Amino acid sequence: MKFLKSLFSPPREVHCEFGRPAPLSPLAAIGDIHGRADLLEQLLARLEPDLQVICVGDYVDRGDHSADVLRILHANPDIICLKGNHEEMLLNFIQQPETYGRRWFRNGGLQTMASFGIAGLTQTSSEGRLRTVRDALVKAMGDPLVDWLDGLQSGWRVGNLAVVHAGADPALPLEAQPGHVLRWGHPDFMTTPRSDGVWIIHGHTIVSTPVMDQGRVAIDTGAYASGRLTAAVVTDGDIHFETT
Repeated sequence: MKFLKSLFSPPREVHCEFGRPAPLSPLAAIGDIHGRADLLEQLLARLEPDLQVICVGDYVDRGDHSADVLRILHANPDIICLKGNHEEMLLNFIQQPETYGRRWFRNGGLQTMASFGIAGLTQTSSEGRLRTVRDALVKAMGDPLVDWLDGLQSGWRVGNLAVVHAGADPALPLEAQPGHVLRWGHPDFMTTPRSDGVWIIHGHTIVSTPVMDQGRVAIDTGAYASGRLTAAVVTDGDIHFETT
């Protein structure tokens, strides 16, 4: 499990209840993009240039322009990108196409393949066909992009805020969270508040509008279907939202 160096290091103060969000510097966390390169470019243009931008993952699948999203993010090293469950599915397909291809295709992988110019696939494509198109995908992406995607972290933390893709186990300290929980979620995340006072900004679960509730900040507004991509802008003591 890979993390940024700043992820889940002990905060300077541990709170028994949720206080004011206190990042060390202003930041903006962007929700699930899912192939909407147009919305990503619009939202980045609207954010103040002094903000540290963090993307929560799920850059690919469902929308039509996953390749463009990945290339935009890869070309902007100042943006902190986290790994979502859809990036995990893509990477699993690259590693074992016969095992993981059909599941990924059912969850938007066909659109990602098409964005890289690879068509003629179905959820019932043969194992031989899956291996062939895996090779075509790796060639179309190129090793630098594949390696970058594989090396993405599962979460990030600063001050009393953490940014993850899907959620966290409220019974475990953040430094003990398994990577798959951060990427896929935990059944108690939405019902049990944390006891350490750390705010968790996350995507993965679609909401019609951004939601703040007991230290949880949900920012996946279903961009691929709704046309609304949301960022949570966090300054010392305040969270507000920017939505395309």
